[in-house]
Amino acid sequence: MFSILRPYIFSLDPEVAHDLAIKSLKANFLPKSFFDVADEKILETKLFDKKLPNPIGLAAGFDKSAEVYNSLFKFGFGFIEVGTVTPKKQLGNPKPRIFRLEKDQALINRLGFNNHGSEIIFKRISENQPDGFLGINIGPNKETKNKEEDYFLCLSRLSTDAGYITINISSPNTEGLRNFHNQEEMKKLLTGLNKIKKEKKIEQPIAIKISPDINEEDIGRIIELVKNQKIQGIIVSNTSDKNREDLSDIKKNEVGGLSGQPLKDISTNLIKKFYKETKGEVKIIGVGGVDSGQSAFEKITAGADAVQLYTGMVYKGPSIVKEIKKELISILKKENLKNISEAVGINA
Repeated sequence: MFSILRPYIFSLDPEVAHDLAIKSLKANFLPKSFFDVADEKILETKLFDKKLPNPIGLAAGFDKSAEVYNSLFKFGFGFIEVGTVTPKKQLGNPKPRIFRLEKDQALINRLGFNNHGSEIIFKRISENQPDGFLGINIGPNKETKNKEEDYFLCLSRLSTDAGYITINISSPNTEGLRNFHNQEEMKKLLTGLNKIKKEKKIEQPIAIKISPDINEEDIGRIIELVKNQKIQGIIVSNTSDKNREDLSDIKKNEVGGLSGQPLKDISTNLIKKFYKETKGEVKIIGVGGVDSGQSAFEKITAGADAVQLYTGMVYKGPSIVKEIKKELISILKKENLKNISEAVGINA
């Protein structure tokens, strides 16, 4: 059905198409059985000590305001991440702010954390409990002077119904956000988050989402801090505001974060480096260019415990999860692996 509708969908402005998708998903009309896969038990895994039916997740950015996560679980995702959620409602940057780079199977976005705000989103999730493992991605409002306080507020307000909380320090579309990659800034933020967790008795695990544009020497420093502060997960990685040199599409120089196929090898190589240093002590979620069973397998064998996608679904439609799972099952059988968890890090 998607292949028939795709020319019409791609004739629309990307943000109009996205809003239409959200409205369609609110109807919640597709049966879960439509996306079932045979032998999926081989894909069962654990993330943050939670059993998942499979390691394929939806990245933050699609369901920004937690409106349709239960409809999305029907597509067969093992877990879903909503957000980025900020303390107050935020309209984001001026439009147009999403660009399809069809020749490169990529997107560039400069949305700027547009969402309904933490109060509305907390109420929405508490009244519509997730049908699966739900992560909530949090970040600061654009106008906030003290960004740390925004993270603390969101953690306090949103953790109740979250399976895990992601600390987004890596979007290129909020000025100063990536400063949290600096050692002192990150230490201060993570220490403050742990203090809030202790005071509020929050047990949900925390993952930190990093930029693909970090330097080699940053990796060791980030891992040291993550281990010292007992952060349970690292998401590798967010969108890139670099890496435009080899792109073909005329829209390649739009300002914003690049996602999709051009990030596939960049993020996979980063995963390998993080896995070698963490040796499985910290869970890694791999993001960037996942649109097939093979690309998911590459990230898992590089050291990712689970993967996430978003741009791949834009180009291939909602059946992408089913196709990835079928291909992954076939690869595992060919490699004589009894379970997907046996593949984690074998090529690192």
